[in-house]
Amino acid sequence: MKIIITALLFAPLFSLAQEFKTYNNYDFIPGDKILFEDDFRTDQDGEFPAHWNLEGGQAVVNKMGDDMVFAITKYYSSYSPNIKNKTYLPTQYTIEFDTWLDAAYDSNEGIFLEFRKGKEKLGGIYTSHSFFRCEFGDGKLQGDLPAAIANDTYHNKWHHIAIAVKDAQVKVYCDQYRVLVVPNCNFKATNIGIGGNASEGMAMLFKNFRLSAGGGMNMLGKKFTDTKIITHGINFDYNKATIKPESMGTLNGIVQVLKENPDLKFEVGGHTDGDGDDAYNLKLSQQRADAVKEQLVKMGIAASRLTTKGYGETKPISDNTTIEGKANNRRVEFTKM
Repeated sequence: MKIIITALLFAPLFSLAQEFKTYNNYDFIPGDKILFEDDFRTDQDGEFPAHWNLEGGQAVVNKMGDDMVFAITKYYSSYSPNIKNKTYLPTQYTIEFDTWLDAAYDSNEGIFLEFRKGKEKLGGIYTSHSFFRCEFGDGKLQGDLPAAIANDTYHNKWHHIAIAVKDAQVKVYCDQYRVLVVPNCNFKATNIGIGGNASEGMAMLFKNFRLSAGGGMNMLGKKFTDTKIITHGINFDYNKATIKPESMGTLNGIVQVLKENPDLKFEVGGHTDGDGDDAYNLKLSQQRADAVKEQLVKMGIAASRLTTKGYGETKPISDNTTIEGKANNRRVEFTKM
């Protein structure tokens, strides 16, 4: 099955520099250990994705521009990541994905995320073009989207959703905005699901799904004494050295560390997974390390405090045989000099 979605491709509304500026105050920092990640690039166009379980409805992976996307195609559709350990959520974790909603959904909700204990639903986060809502037990909290991204401006473009859970607290971001905070959701989930109610011929999509343990940087606000910082929050366009704007949360954290420790100098190290040609990975990792240094300099850090080195696939920290292992190997490290 193939859903025709190429007509949804539009020219970007902002330049990359403008997008980075809008993320200046972004404070979301993803967890430092990736538990599950899927960009659907290993899936066949027109088929159900290999790393997900179908629980209801239907879905299909399609190519959209340079990306592979998960298209929800039926009402009452739900899915779960195929993770071997069925109780995989720690007390602190982050979830990220990009979502697209067709303009025809003028009142319907978009994609939802469920928090579960086994098969029991404990709560959920529901997206729409005007507000995000969190339901938990007998409670329900809602946060309106800012006017800049709400209603008509929400449709027919990608939005980055980021969710941070720490004990009973939940924070939800859409693009550069924190749109919802739940101080106490009063549940402890062990696993998650995702889904939506899609109509025929209308696009309800997501891509670049990531679940990570942890969140935030525990070295902020104190003297930095660690040897290195390993980050998975600085992300790039596929096979490119173009930094994605949602990386600004992690970059802002690194800038704060450097400003609070004026004598500190870092080597910025780029690392890839083991897929592809060794020489290509080495070159790409160097280009990405250089791009990170360039962005940090733009954010006010002296170039003399930063060096760069691309390591390619030569220093893995996990295996290169699983999707989560490869995801953990794709990283940017800041090593104290």
